[in-house]
Amino acid sequence: MNIFITANNTNMGKTHTTLSLIRHFSKMGYKVGVFKPIETGVNSYPLDGKLLLDETKKYNSKFNHSLDEIVPIQFKLPAAPIVAGKVDFDKINKAYKKIKKSCDILLIEGAGGIKVPITNNFEMYNFIDYFNAKSLLVIGSQLGCINDLELNLSFFNPDVWAINLFDDSFYEITYPYLNQKYKEILIIQKDLDTIAQKLLKG
Repeated sequence: MNIFITANNTNMGKTHTTLSLIRHFSKMGYKVGVFKPIETGVNSYPLDGKLLLDETKKYNSKFNHSLDEIVPIQFKLPAAPIVAGKVDFDKINKAYKKIKKSCDILLIEGAGGIKVPITNNFEMYNFIDYFNAKSLLVIGSQLGCINDLELNLSFFNPDVWAINLFDDSFYEITYPYLNQKYKEILIIQKDLDTIAQKLLKG
């Protein structure tokens, strides 16, 4: 099973959420793997990729992969992939096929938001179908996240969406509206088991 983790923008909590899911699914008894096809802003090594790999190895002893396999495409420029460099999909496919054999659940973390351009005809959301993955949309709880959430949901239908809670002002500023419109509001920090169970269904 593949799960693609995306967000409404950069620094909204994709890696935090992926790390939490590594621990949660592992404690449920699954062999978990991680994959971040593209990471930009890389200097000596991909910071997010290393966090993901180190955490995965704590729980999955068979996950003997290099950092360059976990993050096959690395660009120094902290920009959209289409600007940062040319993406080699053959390299992504080769790493993916190798990693996939080492896990029951593969958590695939995107870069930036769902509409980030990778090539002229391939955007970040295309990885969902590319990897035949379930999708988890992470929404940072900062002021303006109502707009971010509505825009994302008008564009695609994630299997699950959840709020990454930055501070409790969310409950005063944003929660009243969301609570009125949506039957269920999932919070990464409080509802991880519900999120995991929903992603496992189907």
